[in-house]
Amino acid sequence: MRQIASILLLALAALAISGCGEDLSKKSDAELGLNPQQAHGRHIYDARCAQCHYAYSSSGSKGPSLKGIYKKQSLPSGLLAQDRFVIQSIVNGRKMMPATELTEVQLQDLIAYLHTL
Repeated sequence: MRQIASILLLALAALAISGCGEDLSKKSDAELGLNPQQAHGRHIYDARCAQCHYAYSSSGSKGPSLKGIYKKQSLPSGLLAQDRFVIQSIVNGRKMMPATELTEVQLQDLIAYLHTL
C-alpha cells in the first residue's frame, strides 16, 4: 500500500511539473523566433487583442484563448480555422467582440502572428 501511495505521489508531482512551462508572453520577439512581419503582428495583437484573448494560455479572458488557433479544425465560433474566417471575425466583429479597424498590412501581419500561436 505504501509503495502504491509513493508511486501516485511521484506521478502527481511529475504531472504538476510538466504543466509549469515558461510564460511565452514574456519572451522577446527574437526568443520566439518571430520574423519582422510576425513581430509587427504581435505588437498589434498586444495592443488590440490581448486584453480579451490570451495568446499563450489555454484559458480565456473576456474572449476565448487563441493559443493554437490554427492547429484546430474550427474556431471557437464553430467556423473553420482558416484565414478568411479569422479575418471576417476581426473586421466585422462577432457576438461580444467589436469590429476592429486595421489597415491591410496590419491585418496580414496580425494573421501571420496568429499562425505562430
